Amino acid sequence: MSKDTPVFYPETMTAWRKWLDKNHLSEQAVWLVFHAKKSGRKTITWSEAVDVALCYGWIDSKKVKVDEHTAHQFFSKRKAKSTWSKINKEKVDRLIDAGLMKPAGHAIIEIAKQNGSWTILDDIEDLIIPDDLEAALKQHKGAMDYFMGLSKSIKKMMLYRIKAARQAATREKRINEMATLAAEQKKPKSF
Repeated sequence: MSKDTPVFYPETMTAWRKWLDKNHLSEQAVWLVFHAKKSGRKTITWSEAVDVALCYGWIDSKKVKVDEHTAHQFFSKRKAKSTWSKINKEKVDRLIDAGLMKPAGHAIIEIAKQNGSWTILDDIEDLIIPDDLEAALKQHKGAMDYFMGLSKSIKKMMLYRIKAARQAATREKRINEMATLAAEQKKPKSF
């Protein structure tokens, strides 16, 4: 953990909301302190923390276990090209309907809609197999069946790896590797 990043322990959603209301523009990030239920300490849940963060255009990332009762979760301003998961888009819809979204939250959503990061994960979330991956899987005996039998989370990770390729050659290489390994009933090494 960076010594420059503040650490904040919100006992309530109101406390977290007040911290963000005061600091969401001036601070870049914060480590939130969470306690396990069995600790007996008052704490908000991860989901509640994300709800409040989304209202201010912030998002969670890395979690660090401190001890058996305590963890720190990193929250920061969402980057303009940060992708939006289906879960967070659903959360945002509920927060907007409830009138909780702040101007900074609305602004980052509009940026995401304009630059495409709002929808880039939609096909992955819906487990839509791109044509080039499907063709490669069909060229290898048993590869399609193996791929289809993988868990949703593994398939999503694989589809994301393809989508994240910045160059056509990288995408092609990843697809070929996945198809070859699927024919051997193996997951790619990065999984």
